Order: sequence, then C-alpha cells, then structure tokens
Amino acid sequence: MNDPGTDASGHRARLRKRLAEGGPDALLDHELVEYLLALAIPRRDTKPLARRLLAEFGSFGALLSADTEALSRAGGLSEGAVAAIKIAEAAALRLLRSKVVTAPVLSSSQALLDYLRADMAHRTIERVRVLHLNSGNMLIRDELVSEGSIDQAAVYVREVIRRAMDLGSAAIILVHNHPSGDPRPSKQDIALTREMAEAGRHFGIAVHDHLIVGAQGHSSLRALGLL
Repeated sequence: MNDPGTDASGHRARLRKRLAEGGPDALLDHELVEYLLALAIPRRDTKPLARRLLAEFGSFGALLSADTEALSRAGGLSEGAVAAIKIAEAAALRLLRSKVVTAPVLSSSQALLDYLRADMAHRTIERVRVLHLNSGNMLIRDELVSEGSIDQAAVYVREVIRRAMDLGSAAIILVHNHPSGDPRPSKQDIALTREMAEAGRHFGIAVHDHLIVGAQGHSSLRALGLL
C-alpha cells in the first residue's frame, strides 16, 4: 500500500521540477497556491485547499490581495500559511514596483499599470493614492491618501496640492480602485479630477492623469478625454 506522505512528497517534487525547468508559467494557478501552502503545511495534501481558496476568493490575484482576517476566516490556513500568502504578495509587489521607480513613469506606463492593478484591483474597499513626480516624470513618492469612498469626500483637493508643494512635485497622478470591478469613471471621479487639475494649475503642478483600476481592467481619464 502506498504511503500518502510519500505520494505527496513525489507530487511536490514533480511540481518543483516543472517550476525549475519551465518557470512560473509552467504551473497552473492552483498548483502555485498548492506548492506555496505546502511550504507552510508540509504534512498535508494542500491541493484541495488550494482549489477551494481560489474558488472562494475568485482568482489568484484576489487570493494574494486578501487581508489576513479574510484569509483566516476562510478556514484551513495556519498562521504560517496566511503569512506565506502575504509574503508572496509582498514579493510580487516589490518586484513590480522596482520596474516603476527606475524609469520615467510616462514612458513606462505598462509597468505602472501592472503594479497598480496587482496592488489595488482586487481590494474590497476603495483606496486612493497620489503618485508624485519630479520634472523628469520620475516617481518621487507614492502615497496612500485615503481608504473609503470618493463619494464620501475621501480626497481633499487642497491637502493633495499642499502635499505636492511640500514635496516639490512637478506633477501628480491620481489613482483609485473600484471594488465593483468596473473601472469606468463615475461623475464624482470626473468632477474630482477636474477640480484637482484646476487647483494644480494655479501652483504650477500638472495633473497628468487619473487612473481607475478594477478587476475588469482600468480607465485613464486623460485617454477618455475627461482631463
């Protein structure tokens, strides 16, 4: 009779070999999660747990973006397994962010979008950020300014412009997410963008764009002709 532990060990060895030889695309989403969890829960078959978590959270990105409380409520995860998931998220975000800070933001727009979508697209609450740029369009500060809803006046134009002046920013990019997944701008989004752009003009601070990210994609108010 086969030893279940030996079977699991052999299966993980095969996953490890595929990953080593084929890179990250060699494993399916549930296999990546399965192997990640196996590092934290070595004596358990983690395949059923990986499949259940992906089904419950909806996607690989949503699982990694989930907060620790949501992961703990999902059941079946030890503290170490929750930490492993959050470490994987942190490592991915750090890698994506490194591609943003080493080149002018406007000439590396895809790298910026990849980073923002990884960080914000699957959030369950609205998060608003301001990217501060110097005269060469290099990122000098990436600041979270509020969590909540723009509909509830979470962003204060004067405070954002004052902060830009304090930092010596030549330009800013507004960013927020839509937890609904639909990145289309609302009337409030458009009004806020235009108010921010008008305020910035008085102090020589350009508003390059307002980006909205969601699970279904992203919107650029400048590309839509709304800025």
